[in-house]
Amino acid sequence: MEYGKTALVLGATGLVGGFLVKELIANPAYTKIKIFTRRSTNLQHPKIEEVIMDFDHMEMVKESVEGDVLFSAFGTTRNKAGSKEAQYKVDYTYQYNFARLAARQGVDHYVLVSSSGADSSSSFFYLKMRGELEDAVKQLPFEKVYILQPSVLMGNRDENRLGEEIGAKVFNALSFIPAIEKRRPIHGKVVAKAMVNILKMYTTDKVYVSTLNDLFDLAEGPKQ
Repeated sequence: MEYGKTALVLGATGLVGGFLVKELIANPAYTKIKIFTRRSTNLQHPKIEEVIMDFDHMEMVKESVEGDVLFSAFGTTRNKAGSKEAQYKVDYTYQYNFARLAARQGVDHYVLVSSSGADSSSSFFYLKMRGELEDAVKQLPFEKVYILQPSVLMGNRDENRLGEEIGAKVFNALSFIPAIEKRRPIHGKVVAKAMVNILKMYTTDKVYVSTLNDLFDLAEGPKQ
């Protein structure tokens, strides 16, 4: 295990991001965790360095965008953003621009939480947007790009997402059906563990995509 690594985190205030920060704090391989955020998270720990930034002017913090791994669990909902255009700006534009900046600043590895069903040719706005982001970041000059594709996320959120909660319960109840089993809910903590463990995967490919079933296995530890 390599020690003394610096993690860059986008989305630390979200469901998966919150669990991710806890995983990184507990992981001895990481001695510094840089959290990039629009407003203070109030997270206190010797490992944490908080970088308050304006995502429309990323160049202002480029000197801080240095480290070993960029973890991104960044995103919003259409309701919270206010429109498709606003959601696209957060979920695609901000994510891609930050990843591009990180690659330019010498960050070697990128771990992205995407979505099950992400496809740039999809007729569904969210899945199309996520697919476009996947396609774009694969072209960036990282040494390795790891993409995780969870389905409906479970766990306590600061914001109310009633639709997701109902969806998770329905999927859980019907998870014995093969077609639905492939999209069964997954807890944010499981995704966070998989984000950290996926870096231990041995692969000669630049891009590694982990689908839903893989995530449950990764949370327990990487396959050899």
